[in-house]
Amino acid sequence: MILYIAEKPSLARAIASALPTPQKKHDGYILLPNGDCVTWCIGHLLELAEPHDYGPQYKQWNLDHLPIVPAEWQWKAKSNTKKQLSVVKKLIKEAKQIVHAGDPDREGQLLVDEVLHFAKVPKRKLEQTQRLLINDLTVAAVKKALNTLRSNQEFAALSRSALARSRADWLYGINLTRAYTVKGRQAGYNGVLSVGRVQTPILGLVVQRDKERENFVSKAFYQVIAHLETNTLPFQAKWQPSEACAPYQDEEGRVLSRPLAENVAKRITNKPGHVKQYDKKPKQQSAPLPYNLSALQIDAAKAFSMTAQKVLDVCQALYERHQMITYPRSDCRYLPTEQFKQAKTIIDQLKTLALPFSAAAQEANPATRSKAWNDKQVGAHHAIIPTSQTGSFSKLNNDEQKVFELIARQYLIQFMPVHKYLATKILIEIEGGNFVAQGITVTELGWKHLMPKSNKEDTELPILVVGQKIHCQKGEVLDKETTPPEAFTDATLLAAMTGISRFVSDKEIKAILKETDGLGTEATRAGILELLFKRSFLTRQGKQIHATPTGRALIEALPNSTTVPDMTAKWESMLNDISLNKQSYQTFMHELDQALRNLIHSARQGSMSQFASLPKTSSAPKKKRTYTRKNKRSSKAKPTT
Repeated sequence: MILYIAEKPSLARAIASALPTPQKKHDGYILLPNGDCVTWCIGHLLELAEPHDYGPQYKQWNLDHLPIVPAEWQWKAKSNTKKQLSVVKKLIKEAKQIVHAGDPDREGQLLVDEVLHFAKVPKRKLEQTQRLLINDLTVAAVKKALNTLRSNQEFAALSRSALARSRADWLYGINLTRAYTVKGRQAGYNGVLSVGRVQTPILGLVVQRDKERENFVSKAFYQVIAHLETNTLPFQAKWQPSEACAPYQDEEGRVLSRPLAENVAKRITNKPGHVKQYDKKPKQQSAPLPYNLSALQIDAAKAFSMTAQKVLDVCQALYERHQMITYPRSDCRYLPTEQFKQAKTIIDQLKTLALPFSAAAQEANPATRSKAWNDKQVGAHHAIIPTSQTGSFSKLNNDEQKVFELIARQYLIQFMPVHKYLATKILIEIEGGNFVAQGITVTELGWKHLMPKSNKEDTELPILVVGQKIHCQKGEVLDKETTPPEAFTDATLLAAMTGISRFVSDKEIKAILKETDGLGTEATRAGILELLFKRSFLTRQGKQIHATPTGRALIEALPNSTTVPDMTAKWESMLNDISLNKQSYQTFMHELDQALRNLIHSARQGSMSQFASLPKTSSAPKKKRTYTRKNKRSSKAKPTT
């Protein structure tokens, strides 16, 4: 018997639909006519044991017990899925051949692997286990995947990486949450103070931004604009202060002296000038790559004010229920060259839909190949794109339609011409001062024909030659004022999580993260943000995201290393390297263990005076979890890393 183990029932049904009929549905599995079976997990059937499972003394939260580091890690069956676990274990024992059909990502790999090991599958059978990778739930795509099975051993590093992440989150969350919750209680605060390997640095970013905004002191600065006349087209140029003006400028080169600016404006008024430099170069811009999940969440937040979790939930419906998009939890923005064969069919289907950009979409040419098709950049899964199954488009609700339209547009622009324009730069000298004008003239919209129209208009400049005389009609001083950094929004906070190197202070770590930056994974970022709101560490004010008094107090009480992204970002890079076989599980866990012991020591010594003035709560710490696994990947439970 061949046993296919899917990650969830919806995936099992998709697999069964591509296999021979007639089929019999049993409790927990589907029986095929040849005796093969398709069964499923329901998200994680197993979870890491709780501290009290390692010893009854850990039922009490006590600083003297910390750190809690299991000598031998234990899994245990989840209470609400024990029945399905029994079904899967029984079928595993009977099977001659096992096919792992977890989702094509790190956690999907671990989710089925942990069941195989828990079921004590013999070594030989484990070595023969095959891997089924499905990115598209349409029947044609599943049949194709069934014909290209790979050895499950090829993905062992992916599983190790997910295991390291899971255990790291357990160790970090369990120990530091207990430590700071106990310390908080000693200071008179009775709530749970949850600390996580990823969630806490994200909270730290928001707290830091809030403080920057509160402490910001606006200062005036000045720009000088030259209003220029030519025989053809008037234009404007901005003054470029010389080195002699440095004493009157700030660190960013802004002029702080109004008398200086007024003097320059007066000197150039009604004076001649000449062209020192004139450059007009044709340039082009390729279409942005198809979406991964984070890029999609960022664009949906900007366009529709959708939260990351909302976008993820909508994507799951588009993938599982409607089968209109490929696997949504992808961190990849590239496509396999093999997929290019399906392009014409997908494009033809999209052209028939009532999309807002349907007229421009007719120009999409399936023979055009963008840089998105690159096998070297594709791992277990590829970018999120539409499938050829668009029959459910009319049944989509408003949010589903909005997100699908984003995905469809991002795919269609891969088949549009490049965007072409002329970039012009003019350097003018007037009374010994330099003035610069820059402009863009679009010559071919290309893929931007499908995009929403920008409020920015082209800046057309006259055609000039070096040495040409021009006249400055007047100089004008513009009064400007520095502004505080923008408060975080869903879009910008997600962008911070994916581009975390911008917020890392350590130069060596920053360099490492240029290639693999990002806090959390595509599958966990939405849940981490939602968790911070659920725990009342973050709050929304319109589109803005701010820290609550509790969130700020926690960050102020914690050691700096836990509140900035440097350490966690480095660990994320190490986890990525484990998945690529470039780093060992043991090295990562050893480094985390050492850091954890130092942090527990800091917790014992630290002050929690910030919590004395906070409102008292009645939350009971003994029931609270500080780590999360994927409990129901059908709804994708929220991680609390």
